[in-house]
Amino acid sequence: MSDTSAPLPIVRSVGTLREQVRSWRREGQRLALVPTMGALHEGHLSLVRQAKAVADRVVASVFVNPTQFAPTEDLDRYPRQEARDAELLAGAGCDLLFAPPPTEVYPTGFSTSVTVSGVTDDLEGAARPQMFGGVALVVAKLFNMVQPHVAIFGEKDYQQLLVIRRMTQDLDFPIEILAGATVREADGLAMSSRNAYLSPTERAVAARLNLILREAGERVRGGQAVAEAEAEARDALIAAGFQKVDYVAFRDGETLAPTAGTPLETTKPDAARELHKNVRVLAAAWLGSTRLIDNLPV
Repeated sequence: MSDTSAPLPIVRSVGTLREQVRSWRREGQRLALVPTMGALHEGHLSLVRQAKAVADRVVASVFVNPTQFAPTEDLDRYPRQEARDAELLAGAGCDLLFAPPPTEVYPTGFSTSVTVSGVTDDLEGAARPQMFGGVALVVAKLFNMVQPHVAIFGEKDYQQLLVIRRMTQDLDFPIEILAGATVREADGLAMSSRNAYLSPTERAVAARLNLILREAGERVRGGQAVAEAEAEARDALIAAGFQKVDYVAFRDGETLAPTAGTPLETTKPDAARELHKNVRVLAAAWLGSTRLIDNLPV
């Protein structure tokens, strides 16, 4: 059943969801999916607006996916605010909110997994080894439930974006995967639902993350060796007040393979630009109990 009192239609069951999307498809309408875990902010809403620009109908999902959280992580305290989320989605042009209970997605006896290797082996995959299996599983299920023509994922979770692209290609989903640019606060901090965990003091420190990554990218473009730039960025994060740095890494923007360790030749700018035209610097660091991630093109 739909919740008629909500700012936009909310469906809880796969059956009701499929009835609606089948109706839209029969009318020849192009469908877009924006998967989220809720606690929405402007970053999410920018994805909805991007979806609305390329599709006739937009379905957003709000589901805090238990399979991507380790027992020690923040599943129970992850922010949940469905009524506010629904209002924000309606204002951004969303047509339907799919907000299923966990038992609808993972019913009793559920025992299937989805594994993507290669692009998941390092960085977030090393720091949170359970995460990408859970992400791939729930997104594959959402793709089957909604059967969209296009799906939008934010670049802030850059490795996740590459994982979804790999899975979509490997499993022959007939879905176009589009990337949405990272939306930032005025001081450059990447918007994230987990930013709400930060104390005022931690929030001030958090703004240094993107600046330190930018500085590292500038040093690499200027000729510094990648390993040196990574080490200096890690030291700078600790000096800024981050308690722990899981990684700072320069990686190929398509494969996440490590980049060459030699410095760029500053006397050959054209060659340098060609070598590093699709390199990104990625980082994950802790402020108190809050883990922040970010990435930037070099």
